[in-house]
Amino acid sequence: MTAQQPTILATSGGYKAGSRSRLEFDALLHHAVELSGVTGRAPRVTHIGTAAGDQRWFNAEMDQAARIAGFDFSHLNLFTMPSIDDPEAHLLEQDVVWVNGGSVVNLLAVWRAHGLDGILRQVWERGVVLAGVSAGSICWFQGGTTDSFGPQLRPVTNALGFLPYANGVHYDSEDQRRPLVHRLVADGTLGETHCTDDGAGLVYFGTDLVEAVTEVRGKSAYRVTRQGEGDAAAAAEERLEARFLG
Repeated sequence: MTAQQPTILATSGGYKAGSRSRLEFDALLHHAVELSGVTGRAPRVTHIGTAAGDQRWFNAEMDQAARIAGFDFSHLNLFTMPSIDDPEAHLLEQDVVWVNGGSVVNLLAVWRAHGLDGILRQVWERGVVLAGVSAGSICWFQGGTTDSFGPQLRPVTNALGFLPYANGVHYDSEDQRRPLVHRLVADGTLGETHCTDDGAGLVYFGTDLVEAVTEVRGKSAYRVTRQGEGDAAAAAEERLEARFLG
């Protein structure tokens, strides 16, 4: 089963503390499955953890969370070599591809070295839902802000560009995020930028933003655009009311 149109869920969330495990999947990750339209069988979900170096301990925690959720779950590891013989065929069979956080700069370099950028575009166009958190959100856009280079946030402008915007994650929880997004939009480094508080996500059909959603009451998403020209240019922020997923 695939979504009726190319679909992306870009988030700053998706996980919660478990009752008998450290990690369970929260409403945003479950919403990615809902967007796929799968019914009558266990959802097929592949996790890609490139941004954090394919940490096997985290994969094990994801496996436990997937058992609780009832998912048919797998991992595409790229360190030290691809864990799947034919990543393209495997990903095309999935309902959802979920990309975890970490270094978006390293993620992009490794994906391009393995040709995964082109494979993921094909997967997206074929209706497999692409989703993720933090670096796994920024990657689908033209760019955003990142701590990939060090503790001082810097722009990244060479992401996959499936969506013709930039992306700001952890907008309410990391002090540098909002002012840097505003500065980069005002000076033209980033174009229109879509941002999420921790616990919020953005749904795109094709390249159209159709809805903001949240797994945490009171969290929001934002659209930041450039107003004016030259020295008078400034960033304008619009709050997007997010639907609570429960």
